[in-house]
Amino acid sequence: MTKIKFGTDGWRAIIAEDFTVANVARVSEATAKWLLKNGKSKSVVIGHDCRFAGQLFAETCAQVMIHHGIKVSIARNFVSTPMISLGAVKLGTDLGIIITASHNPPAYNGFKIKGSYGGPLMPELVQEIEDMIADTCSINLKAKSIDEWVALGKATIVDLESMYVEHVEKNFDLNAIRNANMQFAYDAMYGAGQNVMRRLFPDITFLHCDYNPSFDGQAPEPIHKNLTEFSDLIKISGDIDCGLVTDGDADRIGLYNSEGDFVDSHHIILLLIHYMVKYKQMHGKVCTAFSTTVKIKNMCDHYGLDLEVVKIGFKYICSIMVKEDVLLGGEESGGIAIKGHIPERDGIWMGLVIWEFMAKTGKSLKELIKEVYDITGTFWFERNDLHLKEEVKNNIVEHCKNNSYKAFGPYQVQRVEDLDGWKFFFSDNEWLMIRASGTEPVLRTYAEAADKEKAFAILAAVKKTLLNE
Repeated sequence: MTKIKFGTDGWRAIIAEDFTVANVARVSEATAKWLLKNGKSKSVVIGHDCRFAGQLFAETCAQVMIHHGIKVSIARNFVSTPMISLGAVKLGTDLGIIITASHNPPAYNGFKIKGSYGGPLMPELVQEIEDMIADTCSINLKAKSIDEWVALGKATIVDLESMYVEHVEKNFDLNAIRNANMQFAYDAMYGAGQNVMRRLFPDITFLHCDYNPSFDGQAPEPIHKNLTEFSDLIKISGDIDCGLVTDGDADRIGLYNSEGDFVDSHHIILLLIHYMVKYKQMHGKVCTAFSTTVKIKNMCDHYGLDLEVVKIGFKYICSIMVKEDVLLGGEESGGIAIKGHIPERDGIWMGLVIWEFMAKTGKSLKELIKEVYDITGTFWFERNDLHLKEEVKNNIVEHCKNNSYKAFGPYQVQRVEDLDGWKFFFSDNEWLMIRASGTEPVLRTYAEAADKEKAFAILAAVKKTLLNE
């Protein structure tokens, strides 16, 4: 049988190749056995997003759990990852499980495990589950249907979508957003946020809010190259003040200003800190992943906030959020969590905070970013993924380990940080980062500089140096 390994955010595999009913049953059984040993209430909440066969896989997981005597709450329709995490907290379950491959291409599906606190299960505990995965699962998955188990009281159907909507209504001034003299738009990327946003804001502009398990053939990752249609819609309309985007399972955010320009997660993180501290008088530690902008330190210094930088993977941020008073935890990839909600990435939640910020101040996104720049200085962040042969990728990694790179074209390396990948600083505000994917023949390169042209120039010099072009 296939060796199943959990990555930075769950187990993911290609549907019908490795992501099969048999393999989902194997993972579910290991999770059930772990839960019986470690769980307090021996209970789990299960759901799936919009991907192909999500309901089949979620019900497979539920069948295994029920067989082992675990109390199961299951969502009937597709849900977002934050809904499962919130559900674990509200329902008091030991774990939350969602069948999702998040932002990965449509051929993939996956299995994410959430803790009782409403965030990713700690890495060491996930490893315990992974170590318990057997070669086969002998349970008769067709013994009874989920409806039959519900009738017997062994499972409960839960409405996580309504639970989430009620939670939003209690925590936001939705009337301020709805009644602001502003027009908003939302692109679900055919993902799991579509129904919630229709319920909350039926009168805004929607794009890709249909059920389409193939995501129209595109990975539902909220980065600009995947969102040109949404950007064009904003440009053509001429009256949309802000566009919000979420990924396949709605835990990542993308944002657009009124001119159809993409606003990256670094700017979003800074906007959120600025709003929460200056306007809402909130405080706490800031925790960010290694690949985020150095301007976050400027912002934290300005407001007297502690900053901790961790390895890439939201589980590392979550592990701090559940123990300490954290104002915000954020990643370069668009996964952000804030105080007052669950310790979980939530694209819709973050988007609504930004919309509330705009509505309460009456300011445009560009004006609010100008407030941020007045504190941090201007900057531009860019990323380029190099698709390389595995041996080429590994060779570059070895050069990084051996400290072989002293310059990239005209850019002289002043110092290097290697918490998770390698960050080459050319000055305090200009840097390049190299990080290899652990699952693909991909080398990720990141650059930050004062403006767009400089950031792209750094990436071009880096590519030329790495590939000896």
